[in-house]
Amino acid sequence: MTAPTTLAELTGDYTLDPAHSRIGFVARHAMVTKVRGAFNEFSGTVHIDGADVSRSSATVTIKVDSIDTRNADRDAHLRTNDFLQVADYPEITFTSTDIKQTGEDSYEVTGDLTIKGVTRSVTIPLTLEGAARDPFGNNRVGFEGSTTINRSDFGVTWNAPLETGGVLVGDKVTLEFEISAIRQA
Repeated sequence: MTAPTTLAELTGDYTLDPAHSRIGFVARHAMVTKVRGAFNEFSGTVHIDGADVSRSSATVTIKVDSIDTRNADRDAHLRTNDFLQVADYPEITFTSTDIKQTGEDSYEVTGDLTIKGVTRSVTIPLTLEGAARDPFGNNRVGFEGSTTINRSDFGVTWNAPLETGGVLVGDKVTLEFEISAIRQA
């Protein structure tokens, strides 16, 4: 069987493959550099309707305690009440409310993002990177994209002033998505 080549051929229900996907973030640190991180545990589903993309949908659930910035002390601080308050809010969720095709392989996925019990509508521009049958017989589809949010909009407001002016942590956070999903039988 050959790989799907049209949106209609991609119609179906998919499950995110966390082993081949990444949900990451980038935030400004000390006004001079950026800190990159990711969440290592998440799950999600995607329904693709190739005949009418507006009937497509996506959901993602992220385990907040899986945050990983490659620095154990920073990760521990991010889990506290200063930032993500993992004891009270163990998950970040996203549920799509609208999906539009904006180009041949580009889409805008709008949905409800909930962080620390605060829900805001966000739009994520995504590009269809491809579709293929893997060596194990799975039909896969891949999407990539990113969007920027203000962390303070979600109640993540801790900061520390810098001696030279400015603050330790920037308010803007870029969310990055590299998604591989497997079509279900």
